[in-house]
Amino acid sequence: MFVLTQFIGLYVLDSYSKTKVIDGESLNVTDAPELPYGMETPEIAGEKDYTSIFYSIILAFVLAITILFLLTKFNAAFIIKAWFFLVVALALGIAINVFIPKIQMASLIALVIALPLAFIKIYKQNFIVHNATELLIYPGIAAIFVPILNLRTIIILLVIISVYDMWAVWRSGIMQKMAKYQIQKLKIFSGFFVPYTDKKTKQKIKLLKQKLKEKKISEKEINKKKISVQVAILGGGDVVFTIFAAGVMLKTYGFTKILGFSIPLASIWVILGATLGLSYLFFFSEKKKFYPAMPFITTGIFLGMLVNWIFLH
Repeated sequence: MFVLTQFIGLYVLDSYSKTKVIDGESLNVTDAPELPYGMETPEIAGEKDYTSIFYSIILAFVLAITILFLLTKFNAAFIIKAWFFLVVALALGIAINVFIPKIQMASLIALVIALPLAFIKIYKQNFIVHNATELLIYPGIAAIFVPILNLRTIIILLVIISVYDMWAVWRSGIMQKMAKYQIQKLKIFSGFFVPYTDKKTKQKIKLLKQKLKEKKISEKEINKKKISVQVAILGGGDVVFTIFAAGVMLKTYGFTKILGFSIPLASIWVILGATLGLSYLFFFSEKKKFYPAMPFITTGIFLGMLVNWIFLH
């Protein structure tokens, strides 16, 4: 799901891009759609613009995390869910918009599709809808931020986020508290969420289903029973920041023609590096423990950037 989201992200970003780079040559795209719902990003005139906007991005992240923490502390569930619903609906609309033919009101059609999906995700807690929408949410968010980032600012951003992730998980524990609050109290989670059980638990669930089918037990009695289910989770930030990095590489280096095919090689190096970093964490981490994924992913991203630099030189 992590890898699939990255490639969906590249497609969405390329669809909105007004310039394309092919073998080092920059080409203007005249029919690229505008970002819908008033999400158009500011024009970048030079390096100074990237720097000033970067400070604004950092400030926005700090404010968002602080507000979310305060809302969590005061158990403002209604506000948090409404906030999540708005973000999810807009991000889905932006991503879905590129898959709809270029017709009038395409963005409105995309929003009509996005709204019920966002409602089910936030207020009905459907496992399949949750993970399916995650595949599109982060590409939609990346479409807003990637145009205002460049190589220097994405590298600094990845370092800052990785340091924060380590502090939030290993030092303060704030990440675990917020994740548990989202899952246990709000019944939502911003990231991939995959429950799994051992054989003994699966047999227990199967037996209960059989008893329910044979009417030997009621639904009310089943709901009172507690069954322990393990959960594998990957935070949304771990996914979206990789798309940011791959998107910046796409914007900077574009496509490379190999055997007649245009391939976003620079972005693929980054995605491959990030996936290797994440895979290392998955294979060597201990169960029932929280880990900051960003340091591992960022290391992989930087490795991918290094391989791309070696390839170019």
